[in-house]
This record gives sequence, C-alpha cells and structure tokens, in this order.
Amino acid sequence: MVNRTEENDERVHSPGIRGRLGEFCHNSGLLHVLQRMRAWKYRDLRILAYHRVVTVTDARTFDFDLDLVSASAEQFREQMLLLKQRFVPMRLGDVVTAMEAGQGLPAGAVVVTFDDGYDDNYHVAYPILRELGLPATFFVSTGHVDSGRPYDYDWLVHMVLRTTASRLHIPELGLDLPLPEERIGRRQLAGEILNRLKALQAVIQSALLARLAADLDVPMTGAHPACQPMSWDQLREMHAAGFEIGSHGVNHRMLAKLPQSELESELRDSKATLERALGGAATLISYPVGGDAAFDERVVQATIAAVYRAGCSYISGTNPMPSANRYALYRLPVEREMSAGWFASMLTLPELMSYPTVSRIT
Repeated sequence: MVNRTEENDERVHSPGIRGRLGEFCHNSGLLHVLQRMRAWKYRDLRILAYHRVVTVTDARTFDFDLDLVSASAEQFREQMLLLKQRFVPMRLGDVVTAMEAGQGLPAGAVVVTFDDGYDDNYHVAYPILRELGLPATFFVSTGHVDSGRPYDYDWLVHMVLRTTASRLHIPELGLDLPLPEERIGRRQLAGEILNRLKALQAVIQSALLARLAADLDVPMTGAHPACQPMSWDQLREMHAAGFEIGSHGVNHRMLAKLPQSELESELRDSKATLERALGGAATLISYPVGGDAAFDERVVQATIAAVYRAGCSYISGTNPMPSANRYALYRLPVEREMSAGWFASMLTLPELMSYPTVSRIT
C-alpha cells in the first residue's frame, strides 16, 4: 500500500494536488471529452484494486490499518455506478482470454479486483456488485479463509495501536524507542515499521511479528469482528453467483522473499485448495503485497509453471492492449480519500490522477 500521513483527527486525508485537480476536471464537465480523446489515442485496460469496503465512522476508534480501507459502502456504490454508466466492466478471465488470443479490448474496458479476502467484501461489496450486475475478481489467501485469523500486516498496526507497553524494541529493524502516547503518532510509526518490515525475508518477518505480539502483549488469538477473512461458504456463494475467486497465496507472504520450495508450495497449494473448495480451475493470482519487492522474474516463472493464466501486481498503471504482459498486470489502487470527482478523473486520466507506486513499498 502507499502510505500517507493522516490529519490530526485521523478522519480525513488531504486530497493533495491530484485530488484537487481531479475535482476540477470533474466539475468543469471536461471528463467526457477527455475520455473520448484519450480512447482515440490509447486502447488500454484499467484494473481497479480494492482491499476493504467498510464505512469507518470515526478513525480514532478503528484499530486496524486505515490504508487498507479502499472505500465506504456509499463511495463504492457511487464508483460502481460510474463504471456501469461510462465504462465497460469485464471479467478478468475474459480479458486474459483476449490477451492469450492477441486480441484488443473495447474502449473503456475496466476490471474490478479485491485483494486479501476480508469479510466486508462479502457483506458490503458483493451485494452492491450483484445488484448492479457488475463482475469482479476476489483474490483470497486460502490459509486465512474460515480461520478468523487476521492478516499479519493488519495485526501489526493493531498491536502498535492497542498495546499498553511504553517502549518498542525491534532489533531486526534497528528500532528501540518509546511508543508515542497519541494515536496518530502510533499509526504513523506502524506505517514506517510495515514499510521496513517488507524488505526482510519472509521467515524473518514471521518470527518478528510473533515475537512482537508477545512483547507487546497483544496475542493474535482467534477472530476479531473488525478484521476477519471470508468463509468458504461465503466464497462458494459468490463463486456460484458468477464472481471469480483467485489466489492470493496461502498465508499472504511476499513470494519474492521465499525460498524456491516455499514459493512453489504457496502457488501450488493455494490453487489446489481453491479448486477443491469451489470446483473448476483457479488460474488467476494477485501477488501478495504486489509491489516491485514482492514479485520478480523468479516468481513469474514459478507462476507460469504452476499453470496460472495471469498475475496481478500492485504497481500503479494501466495495461496496453493487446499485451503479452499477463503475469505482471498493473492496477489502479482505490483509496478511501478519493472523492467521486477524483475517482472519475483517475479512470479518465489514470496516468495523471492515480497514485504513483513508490519503489519497494506497496
């Protein structure tokens, strides 16, 4: 995820230059003209990347990673209505079929994707998509499904926010400092730790997080109602309704940080679990974390060998069509501070209005 500094009340991010420019373009009525002009020059695929769709009424009482909240229920409905009215929503599998055949796509082709598999995807996003008749692909970490177990990176933020400890000691990152008393300071510190943590090998990450849970006395035990994955019954219902369910690994581990045997196991086992639980072939994957430190040529080759048809990154951008780059597809991250005008402008002029990917941070 792209980390940003929160305002003092933790509730609203500043829209910045992109947000203000997006609102201007939207309010000026120029977007329809700009969309037609851009479609004349470019024929590319936009893939939207969501994580959580949840309404956070007061961020000061939300004890998990706010950067994983892509939209509120109201925002998401408004965004999907825009897609239905002005663009061409497509299934990712259909897009990949066109790629394999060397074919182009309709102007305005857009794919909606979700990473991780939070249960608000089922309770909030799925009913809206079904009501509007829009396709989407949900990438889930199979080791978390039905477990109630929070995702490690989200739990790190939770630990830093909730601990009563006064000091933080993480020798692997060279950190030994007092914990801020204010929540905003703790949230900023948690974001910095996350960014540095992702540079470590996967086995070191896991050991560090387990030890930190003990040191901070915030054990990861069982389900938390504000941060839990979907169940297999929920995924079966969504799959039966026509939604694509893809792999996000088994344990949401950064694949490029794994030794070869564990990398192959994550790819193979998540695929087999999905196929056994849902029926049919599971051929789509989103690389966990997904930035340029999370996957590389070794991961791509292992993905191909595991008989996946395409892989999504979390690197910001669009995909020229026709394209042979099926195993490093770019996406456009959707963030909770995006107004309706900014979102519409990002879809119309993604190269100007989307968040750039910061090297080695997603």
